[in-house]
Amino acid sequence: MYPIENSKVEAIFKQYPANIQKKLLFLRQLILETAVEVENIEKVEETLKWGEPSYITKKGSTIRIGWKQSSPEQYAMYFNCNTNLVETFKEIFGDLFNYEGNRAIVFLENEEIPVDELKQCIVLAGTYHTRKHLPMLGM
Repeated sequence: MYPIENSKVEAIFKQYPANIQKKLLFLRQLILETAVEVENIEKVEETLKWGEPSYITKKGSTIRIGWKQSSPEQYAMYFNCNTNLVETFKEIFGDLFNYEGNRAIVFLENEEIPVDELKQCIVLAGTYHTRKHLPMLGM
C-alpha cells in the first residue's frame, strides 16, 4: 500500500463511510500501481480537485475518485469530460462498465471490478497527452 503523503487528501478519505473508503482506497492503489507498471507514466501527483482525491501525470489527463452522499450505494472514477476517454472506454469495453455521460465510470458498492480492464482505462488516461491527437486514442 502506498502511503498518503498529502494530509488534505488523507483527511478526505477519512470522511468517507468505512465501506466506501475501502473501495476508494482500492481504486487509489490501482491507479498508483498501474502508473508504476507503465513506462510512459513517470510520476503521479496526488492532490485534491473539486474536493476529491485526484491523480495527475505529466503526460496524462487527471483521474479523480469519489463518492456522493446523494448516491450512497455507488462510487466513481472520473475523467476530464473535455477528452474522448470515456467514449474510448465505451468503444473498447462496451457495457462492461457503468458510465456517467462522458465523465465517469461508476461502480456499485457490491460489484466486482474488472481490474485488468480498469487498469487499461487508467493507462489511457495516464498517457492521454501522448496520443490525444489520434482518433479514439489510437486504438
